[in-house]
Amino acid sequence: MFAHETGSGTPVVLVHGFGLDHRSLLPLEPVFERSGGWRRIYLDLPGATGSPAGSVGSSQQVADAVVAEVVARVGDEPFAVLGNSFGGMIARYVAHELRPQVLGLATLAGVFIAAHDRRTVPPRTVLRQDPRVVPILGAALEAYREEAVVESPDNARAFVEHLLPGLEGADQEALDRIAGNYSLDREPEDAHPEPFLQPALHLTARQDEVVGYSDAWSRIDHYPRASFAVLDAAGHNVITEQSDLCAALVSDWLTRIRHAT
Repeated sequence: MFAHETGSGTPVVLVHGFGLDHRSLLPLEPVFERSGGWRRIYLDLPGATGSPAGSVGSSQQVADAVVAEVVARVGDEPFAVLGNSFGGMIARYVAHELRPQVLGLATLAGVFIAAHDRRTVPPRTVLRQDPRVVPILGAALEAYREEAVVESPDNARAFVEHLLPGLEGADQEALDRIAGNYSLDREPEDAHPEPFLQPALHLTARQDEVVGYSDAWSRIDHYPRASFAVLDAAGHNVITEQSDLCAALVSDWLTRIRHAT
């Protein structure tokens, strides 16, 4: 499995969303640089640009492959894990399977209910369109507007730089196989029902029509050391649409991990 590694110190594993690659999480780099002392391991999941899918054909197989990759890269060293969207579901699995060495867990617009028809989501809402994004996006305008809630030149440029390459480089045949077996065998919180006591962050977006926000909050009692946040004026791409608030909350999560250790 390909990984982009940078920095030194305590490992933090970052897991991207479905159909993207590790570059979608690189907007978080300034947070880790300011915090200092973090070895960032940005994975490309099977089927993403840098990682051939091989025979992987389900989310459970992706999750197990990520656990094996994390063990291979960090050994028995304590680490933190962060996941976005589909990567949030995988991060939850990793955090519970390897709990004795996990320092903290963060999900950003994370999947908590795998089956799309069982998710509680708000209606599709666009709060602001901005004609300045059109020349920036060109042929990618339609893909950008599938999920954009608050358009701006800044998040349009972020889409082109960080999301579009993964969308274009993904193995669509492999993604279709995995999408057909999208649920884990068992939800991590159900497989390991004892409360997760490490510092956690579950960040959601009020206008996220992909995964919603209330499904994450249904697990609040499982995470007594978690900050739960619902950010207004953001959809599924909350990392770029509410970049400052997202950065502040991730920074706070890293600080809480340091204090706990």
